[in-house]
Amino acid sequence: MSLPGPEIAALSLRREAERTAGALPALLVAAERLAATVQMGGHGRRRAGPGEEFWQYRPAHSGDAARFVDWRRSARSDTQFVRDREWQLAQSLSLWVDGSASMRFTGAPTGRAARPTKGARARLLALALAVLAVRGGERVGLSGPLAPPRPGRAQLMTLAALLGDDAAPGPDYGTPEVAGIAAQGRAVFLSDFFGDIGAIAAALGALADRGVTGVMLQILDPAEEDFPFDGRTIFESMGGRLRHETREAADLRARYRARLAERRERLARMAAEAGWQFSTHRTATPPEAALLWLHAALERGRG
Repeated sequence: MSLPGPEIAALSLRREAERTAGALPALLVAAERLAATVQMGGHGRRRAGPGEEFWQYRPAHSGDAARFVDWRRSARSDTQFVRDREWQLAQSLSLWVDGSASMRFTGAPTGRAARPTKGARARLLALALAVLAVRGGERVGLSGPLAPPRPGRAQLMTLAALLGDDAAPGPDYGTPEVAGIAAQGRAVFLSDFFGDIGAIAAALGALADRGVTGVMLQILDPAEEDFPFDGRTIFESMGGRLRHETREAADLRARYRARLAERRERLARMAAEAGWQFSTHRTATPPEAALLWLHAALERGRG
């Protein structure tokens, strides 16, 4: 039995849509779903000027060109009105996603529900932020030389390809890459920040000198915060360069937690001194809350 013409067309369209969706990187699909949970506010600084979105009606002034007069609105009164559009300042957002070996860690016990690695969560949040930025008309890119900030859907595909390429990791711990971050722009750092804290401070200082504002999100696995280890334990860095063995891991718990809290307080203080914002996210919690915080923090940082 042959199908009617409209049904054949609909089936063909559906198959084409499925092929197109199947060609999208899985990371981009997940990021767009995550981004859909955030209700976008208006990007850019609201003021009259060139743009595409309607902002307000205002009475016409001397010097306004006739082509800007909204004659339909003006016909309802004795005053001529101009239809103002919103001027949007296209901002630049640069993302640094720590690709070091330590970001490959997940402490999910074998046999239980899997948790993402810290790196996988960082990449998902970074790309979801990029989706939101592109939707808002902004330029977005990575902080290094591979993908400088650009607008548009094509840039999302580039970022998805780069962030989805989970190649061999670098050193045990990461250092922010800031050379490609534009002056007066905005930046997001996604990392566990277990690397050299002096290098992190230097990066923040250099960006503050260039008028860059931003946010730092520390991404940790619950095991790294709770330290649920007892008895004989061998601790080894993800890159295999550091190793420590102890017979009573529980004896280290209090000191470890104190040092982690001290580092977190220092990171928060460094961020505040640079005019940035800082928070921590656990990989066992849903990513939606982290994305909401990141988006809100960037909006607050517009000044």
